[in-house]
Amino acid sequence: MPNIRVLRDIKARHGVNANEITRRAYLYVARNQTLPASVRYQAQLQLNTFGRYTRPTTVKNRCHESGRGRGIIGEFALSRYQFRMKALAGELPGVVKASW
Repeated sequence: MPNIRVLRDIKARHGVNANEITRRAYLYVARNQTLPASVRYQAQLQLNTFGRYTRPTTVKNRCHESGRGRGIIGEFALSRYQFRMKALAGELPGVVKASW
């Protein structure tokens, strides 16, 4: 059973994917200096109506095995410890222990 942080991150990822295009459109209008201030203000108000989990900054890289949020190796989506355990067990193709 994943912990609440993992579930929250999954929810945030779905929210970001569902609303990315409209958020970017409103951001473009709100930041466009050539448009009238009233139009830009309305776009900013629309941006404020979006939920918390529609912002890309709420998405955090987490370990797929343990849910840990720190020390993530992005290519494998595993924490350092899980990466080490899987690499030693030979479960990661192409990863071998270095020796020189």
